[in-house]
Amino acid sequence: MCADTGREAGDGEPAAETWSAAARALDALAARGQTLAVAESLTGGLVAGALTGVPGASRVFRGSVTAYATGLKRDILGVDGPLLDARGAVDAEVARQMARGVRRVLSAHWGIATTGVAGPDPQDGQPVGTVFVAAEGPGGAGGVLRLTLDGDRRRIRRDTVAAVLRLLVSQLTENAAAQDTEQRGEI
Repeated sequence: MCADTGREAGDGEPAAETWSAAARALDALAARGQTLAVAESLTGGLVAGALTGVPGASRVFRGSVTAYATGLKRDILGVDGPLLDARGAVDAEVARQMARGVRRVLSAHWGIATTGVAGPDPQDGQPVGTVFVAAEGPGGAGGVLRLTLDGDRRRIRRDTVAAVLRLLVSQLTENAAAQDTEQRGEI
């Protein structure tokens, strides 16, 4: 159920947890004076939709690239062609390069990315529910998560949106704590 509407969350309507993670990420970025760009594959624009559903998102959200086709990951986001040929689009390094590429293409401080298999059929030798999400920010900050999700196509896509937003919040929080520790000379 969506807390704000009382209806079940659908593809165009993020669940309360996802909306909360989007709001936390946007607030943290605004506090830093930083911007965000999104590269999406299996989520097809749902991450951008969750972010832009938060009032004031335009303070930090630059835009998104929905690179559903593998060739667009290479041609627009700059994902390494031989990597795509060897491993396919459902891969941790592909997700990392998508996040890096969208940062570059849209001139953002942070980039997040989703790639994976929502179903109904396996892809690139990966079973349905195999997903990679990535976040990349300034100074090498960031990370990649491999997810093994259950459910139908709609649930896998929804859970992927929540996961990439949680990853971003985690990276922003950990990065802020590390910077604070460095400034106090505790390293």
